[in-house]
Amino acid sequence: MYQKIMLPVDLNEEASWEKALPTAITLCQTFGASLHVVTVLPDFKMPIVGAYFPKNFSQKAHESIKEAQHEFIKKHVPEDIQTQSVIVDGSPWEAIIKAGKQLDVDLIVMASHNKRKFVDYVIGPNAEHVVHHAKMSVMIVR
Repeated sequence: MYQKIMLPVDLNEEASWEKALPTAITLCQTFGASLHVVTVLPDFKMPIVGAYFPKNFSQKAHESIKEAQHEFIKKHVPEDIQTQSVIVDGSPWEAIIKAGKQLDVDLIVMASHNKRKFVDYVIGPNAEHVVHHAKMSVMIVR
């Protein structure tokens, strides 16, 4: 049923993956699907933003996240699951959808974890946007 499953994670926020990761792993093992772990970085290349950071900051941030993401995968994802590490820039929900299209995933599995406003109690702001705008299936894990 599924061949490519995407799991967006915030490596600094365990709530972004602690419930969604086991679900994604089970689905990958059940269907023999590959797992695409996606982390979104803010777009430091925008002139208005980039002017406040040291030169090469974006490159160093990507290298650091890449290393952290590989450690995350090594620690939490079984070796028998074909896994890809993906780092994208932009706003979280837009970057998640864009990555999903580029990777041609069948399913996005993500957690609903932010609880700042009433709507966040229901689903979470980024998850809500992904659900409404994604063309592929989205599974929200609570």
